[in-house]
Amino acid sequence: MNALRGVAMELEDCAFPLLQELNISDDPNAAFDGCEIALMVGSKPRGPGMERNDLLKENGVIFQKLGQVLNNVANKNCKVTVVGNPCNTNCLILANNAPDLKLSNFTAMTRLDHDRGVSILARKTQLPNSVINYLAIWGNHSSKLFPDLRFCKIHGVEVEEIIGEMRFDRFFKNEFIPKVQQRGARIIDVRGASSAASAANACISHTRDWLLGSSQPDWVSMAVASSGEYGVEPGLIFSFPTWCKGGSYSIVSYPAPFSEYQQFQIESNLDELISERDAVSAYLPN
Repeated sequence: MNALRGVAMELEDCAFPLLQELNISDDPNAAFDGCEIALMVGSKPRGPGMERNDLLKENGVIFQKLGQVLNNVANKNCKVTVVGNPCNTNCLILANNAPDLKLSNFTAMTRLDHDRGVSILARKTQLPNSVINYLAIWGNHSSKLFPDLRFCKIHGVEVEEIIGEMRFDRFFKNEFIPKVQQRGARIIDVRGASSAASAANACISHTRDWLLGSSQPDWVSMAVASSGEYGVEPGLIFSFPTWCKGGSYSIVSYPAPFSEYQQFQIESNLDELISERDAVSAYLPN
């Protein structure tokens, strides 16, 4: 609790104009009572020698209990953003244990991956982040996630034209995709801990856009419950390009069919998420 009190003190010292009151608790029933927005930032990290399935199951216990708490005490219109990894499957467990809340109100964060992609493109082209549009993150927040540039434009020009038609494929497959996929691991290597400030910023951006709307007609990336879009099994928490407007989101209808390479990447993510779902089936009552 002392660490939490220290965070509360720092928040007070920021003098945020909209922050009126802070209530801290280590009792989830008290912390989530009447909650309208839940940011599930933490999870159990992967330890030395721990297999991914072990991590999934240990977090499964945590998110099963938290889902039950949200179901019992949170506002029935509560909007949930899961950041703690493995966030897609943690979100799936959470939602399945809160049947009285709307499934569409459970999301997992791939905005950090989206922002990383934008930043990599900006540094590659020496152009501002603000002029990069229509980048998409598909699938699972894992080393298999698929950052897609098929319709990406920079200052209204197709990214392939800016990078150079002869160089683009090599850049996309051998530089851009691995950098986005491995950025989190690189940060751990450099600072000895996982992303903190960038993850917090992405969480705020994700939730702000969901509540207040994203810039149109551009899209953002969010992992949301599938209803069968793009062949993704219904109920899986899968990252799609989305539009946010009026406190809700909608999955973008892609302007053209997938290429064979895109389809392969998306199916790889789908297979991984189905495998994760099967590994935590004991924590999925619904």
